[in-house]
Amino acid sequence: MPQSYTPEFKEKIVRLRLEEGRTIHSITIEYDISKETIRRWCNEFNKECQAKSLQNPSCANEAEIMKENLRLRRELEEKEKEILFLKKAAAFFAKEID
Repeated sequence: MPQSYTPEFKEKIVRLRLEEGRTIHSITIEYDISKETIRRWCNEFNKECQAKSLQNPSCANEAEIMKENLRLRRELEEKEKEILFLKKAAAFFAKEID
């Protein structure tokens, strides 16, 4: 008999994948869910969001927002690394000038 999952649990798994950018493999290991199940839930969520957006164009597509949030988080993380590098470089060159 297949295991039954609550909608809240499915949403949590989808958010881990789409919004936090976790790999399917890491989710599979942590939650003991098949890769195919995770893919199916993500695809179903994407289809639901697309359908909602088509029914109400003024309503934002939640799946797209999650993906954009992930992209922006990764971009911010990269910029923070660049800033840290530049601070270290500036400190290094400031020492050289003295």
